[in-house]
Parts: sequence; structure tokens; C-alpha cells
Amino acid sequence: MRRIRIVIADDSPFARELLRHLLEEVEGIEVVGEATNGQQAVALVQQLHPNLVTMDLEMPVMGGLEAISEIMCTKAVPILVVSSLTDAPTALEALRLGALDVIEKPEIGAASAEQLIAKVQLLAGVAVVTRLRPGRMSHTAATRMPESKHSWSSLHAYPRLFAIASSMGGPQALARILPDLPEDFCCPILIAQHISDGFAHGIVEWLSGLCRLPVRLAVDGVLLEPGVIHVSPSEAHLTVTSASRIALLPRSAQDIYHPSCDHLLLSVAHWFGARAIGIILTGMGHDGAAGMLRIRERGGITLAQDEASSMIFGMNQAAIRAGAIQRILPLEAMAGEMIRLSRSGGPVFTSGGQP
Repeated sequence: MRRIRIVIADDSPFARELLRHLLEEVEGIEVVGEATNGQQAVALVQQLHPNLVTMDLEMPVMGGLEAISEIMCTKAVPILVVSSLTDAPTALEALRLGALDVIEKPEIGAASAEQLIAKVQLLAGVAVVTRLRPGRMSHTAATRMPESKHSWSSLHAYPRLFAIASSMGGPQALARILPDLPEDFCCPILIAQHISDGFAHGIVEWLSGLCRLPVRLAVDGVLLEPGVIHVSPSEAHLTVTSASRIALLPRSAQDIYHPSCDHLLLSVAHWFGARAIGIILTGMGHDGAAGMLRIRERGGITLAQDEASSMIFGMNQAAIRAGAIQRILPLEAMAGEMIRLSRSGGPVFTSGGQP
């Protein structure tokens, strides 16, 4: 069995000890180094060539964001951000810089410890490439639009409804797609992104700073508006109703995916039929395949991210194999296709909000 060699970067001795204890309880995982700041983490990666780094964000000398950027531009290795909930927007910025995923700091004996192990085992096998040094974009680099420019009574085009399903690697993919949509994008966008509990607020804040369209955490009963992006909380499942309103369904203990992509896509297929556009992005597992197939069967349009641009070619691959996908696109082409589709086709909504 291939051993997974890990470097832990965290300025807290307690956090390092806890992570080492949890990781080395598992056969095949070895902690080969510990860093108390980002500068040490960069050096240990150069010296030890680990399979994965667990990265805290708030550290002295060099913070986690700087360390991630330096590692990804010099000796790229898979990086898992292990962060507190208060760091959510910063943790999501870490994904843009090259980290693969982010989880909350685990507790002894908690389910989050199992999540940590599962993430480490998966991400240690992900191929990453050394990047050119990027020009960093701040959270406020894009123009914020707190309110939609459109109103139901003044639509100049009949928008469709876009539903996006994504999982591991999804935040990075969304950060590539959504900022390229123009301010006059005339369709509602609903997103089911698998994410750890408590981080949905952070992803909304993070995407808001990157996008020209308003990004909001989905709220039960809210009427869909053109040009507004709604992100599902992980604690509930995002769906839509016949009145073009958001409906959040309670999550059960048996639910594997948080939130469920299939719940969203199936409801969109049911109520919007041929006027629905489903998009499935990178991610592990098969969530979303059934919903994408239903959209296609109902006459809607289905798009999938291609293998080459996917961090994990799993959910999108499952949808492709199920015969649910009409077009497979590289990530850089997805926004352009969304813009084209938003300007074509029949009506989705009337001024009263009925499909």
C-alpha cells in the first residue's frame, strides 16, 4: 500500500498534535513534518516532498494564503485547508490560489475527524501542476451589485433558469465561470455546491467579491429574480416551486450529499422542463446524474465540465455515462455558453412569476 506522507502547517501546538493523532491512527498515513508558520511549510515541502499539506491560514511570519501561493508556484503539492469557520471567506480565497479543498478543524471522536481522513486519502492522489505566479484578486476587485438590475415587469428577454451542480473542485470552477457573466445576465442561477457545514456563508461572501452579479445565500420562500445567483446552504436542500420560489428542504441523517444536487436538478426539471438548463461540474460521486438526466428527458439543456479541466472527473463523468449530457465543455467555455443560452429560447417566467 502506498503511504501518504503529510506535512502539517499550523501555529497551534494543540492543533498540530490533534491532527497528527487523527492522521496517524490510520494505516498508510504518516506525518513527516510540522510547520509553525507558512515559511516553514514552504521549506518542508521543498525538503520532504510530501503527498499532501494540511494548511492553517492564520499563522505568523508567513500566512497560509502566501504559503499556498508560494507552494503552488514553486513545488506544487495537494493542499487541504483546515480552518475555523470564522476564516471561511479567506479559506475560499485559498481555493482560488490552488488549495484543493477546505474543511473545518476536526474534533476528537467527531464525524469531522472521519471527514478529514476521507479528504486526505482522496486529495493525496490528485495530480496538481505548478502554476505561473498569479496577480492576486482581492475580495472587492469586482463591482458588487447588491440588487438585481431587472424587474419582472421590465424584462427585455425571456430568461431561462440555470441550475449548477458541483462538488470537490467546484468553488474553484465557480470562481472561473461566474465572474465572466455580465451585469445584464437575465436569468436566475441556482447552485448546489457540496460544502462543509458553516461554509456556505463564506462562499457567498467570496463569490460576491468576484462577481458582477449579486450572490445570495438561498432563503426559503424567496422569489427567483433574473441575474441573481442563489447558493444553497449545506444544512438544507435547495429546490424550486411552481410559483418560481425557493424551497429549502430539511436534511436528514441519511443524506450523503450536503446539499443534494439531485434535489435541485429534479425540482428544476419538474417545474421548468424545456426551459431549464442544468450544468454539472467537477466532483466526487454520482450526485446530480439523475437530475441532469431528468432535465434532458423533459427537453431542457444539459452541459458538463470536461475531464481535462476537472479536479475530480466523477459527478460529471457519471452524468455523461448516464446519457444525460448534451454538451461537454472545458471550464473556460462555460460562461460564454451560458451567456449565449441566456439570450435564446422561449419564456421561463411571466411578470407574475409563473413558469
